[in-house]
Amino acid sequence: MIVWILFLVLVFIILALDLGVFNKTPHIISTKEASKWTIIWVSLSFAFSGVIYWLYGTDYISNPNNLSQTGAALKFITGYLIELSLSVDNIFVIAIIFASFKIPQKYQHRVLFWGILGAIIFRGLMITFGVILINKFSWTTYLFGVFLIFTAIKMLFSKDEEDFDPKHSFVYKTIGKLIPITHESHKEHFFIKINNKNFATPLFVALVVIEVMDVLFAVDSVPAILAITSDAFLVFSSNIFAILGLRSMYFFLSNMLEKFSYLEYSLIAILSFVGLKMLLHDYIEIPEWASLGFIAISLLVGILVSLKMGDETELND
Repeated sequence: MIVWILFLVLVFIILALDLGVFNKTPHIISTKEASKWTIIWVSLSFAFSGVIYWLYGTDYISNPNNLSQTGAALKFITGYLIELSLSVDNIFVIAIIFASFKIPQKYQHRVLFWGILGAIIFRGLMITFGVILINKFSWTTYLFGVFLIFTAIKMLFSKDEEDFDPKHSFVYKTIGKLIPITHESHKEHFFIKINNKNFATPLFVALVVIEVMDVLFAVDSVPAILAITSDAFLVFSSNIFAILGLRSMYFFLSNMLEKFSYLEYSLIAILSFVGLKMLLHDYIEIPEWASLGFIAISLLVGILVSLKMGDETELND
């Protein structure tokens, strides 16, 4: 419990520094600033794998699966890369939500910041529930495996979701029934008073819609990480580090999403791989380095093909 508490304290200290120091004044996040923070978050995440290596060689943390230090560190990195790669789809949806509610760029970071707090709570609950299911009912591993393969097939044959309109969603309509919604943003405020009556601003509505969408995406990503390990601390910490870096990655990629159109196929390959790994875990044991290698190569190939095809398209134009 001490390790868990210290980890959560560390996360909240990072978030406090983020909003209270580095981003105290709302401003537009430039590509240069976003790329700098993306590098920082990725570096911190890989550095934390060293902490994982040390922890799993001590008695400070529960290690029910008797993982080796190297095995634990590799599983953390693999889980982190899976969550980070599956977050790409989330970035597309966030961009659509911000555009739909006309959220000014200078206030988008604030919305994503508070969204992280909710994501930590919901991901924690889903991970706890998933770990309990897998440890208590071994057959749920097959269920998760089938679900991931189904998701991969659905992604492969589904059409572009450009027609998704957050203003027509169930969440937006429900919020409108509970509290009136203004049509214009009022600086960084989530609520305002008009004629002594409380109104929700587009910032608050966007926050709630993003939170709900994150839960839906977690339905895919949490089982995917559980295919790598059922160790609760490894699943939770890798998930949280990926979420913490999602904001800077959003501002880094939001203007370049079209350039990485082929990354979708990398995600399909990753989901199919972890799904098959879950289904065949009783017959084939895939070492940690092989899983990590497959995921890293899939992402690299998707990025390179996207950039190459994008360059060819620009030349043809």
